[in-house]
Amino acid sequence: MTVFYFTATGNSLYVAKTAGGKLYSIPQLLKDKQFNFEDDVVGFIFPIYGFGLPKIVQKFLENIKFKSTYTFAIGTYGNMHGPCMYNLAKYFIKKGWRLNYADTILMVDNYLPGFEINNQLNTVENKRIDKHLKEIVDNIKNKKNSIPAATIMERIFTALVHSLVSKLLDGKSAQQYIINEKCNKCGTCGKVCPTGNIEIRDKITFGNVCESCYGCVHICPQNAIHLRNEKSDIRFRNENITLQEIIQSNNQK
Repeated sequence: MTVFYFTATGNSLYVAKTAGGKLYSIPQLLKDKQFNFEDDVVGFIFPIYGFGLPKIVQKFLENIKFKSTYTFAIGTYGNMHGPCMYNLAKYFIKKGWRLNYADTILMVDNYLPGFEINNQLNTVENKRIDKHLKEIVDNIKNKKNSIPAATIMERIFTALVHSLVSKLLDGKSAQQYIINEKCNKCGTCGKVCPTGNIEIRDKITFGNVCESCYGCVHICPQNAIHLRNEKSDIRFRNENITLQEIIQSNNQK
């Protein structure tokens, strides 16, 4: 089994590791221009942004060429997933592929403008993450065929949300981040950035290809990077994933 994943603070990597198989980081495959794959089972695991795919996942899907007899996709989310997987299945059909199984799993949301992280952490037990993850993994092992449906209203609402998200996440959002006096230029933020958008010299500078994944914000060891509109200064990394694993997944330097 071959699994492609994108992770920022570890949720999707945790799902990918639990699913098993040979894991490939989407940012690293894009950097290496490695796009040709063939396996009996192929999977895609990623966070859902604004009811849709992260830009980096979209870019990968535009380039990849793969063959499989069974294909699945898992989206991690923290609030609402919308018709993301339904739309992904339609996209697969346009590409001449078949998505056999698609599902979503509710986890901790790292979206700082919308959520207070302590509140998210306090709901982990209620989310029954490991129980739902086991069910998803069993479905994949049993090669279940299932694609979520979506109502017309859900699709219309999602289109409106995508329009708004596209304006907000224009690649330049990190240029508004605040770096406080705690920054010691350790370089961690640059190492966890999946687009190579951060340079560390005399000061930290951000380019215009930000994925808005908030990996640099959450994982900074000094908690030195802040958003102007963040709900709290509490940070999150999936407890099952190490800093080194995220660096290995995303480092573009």
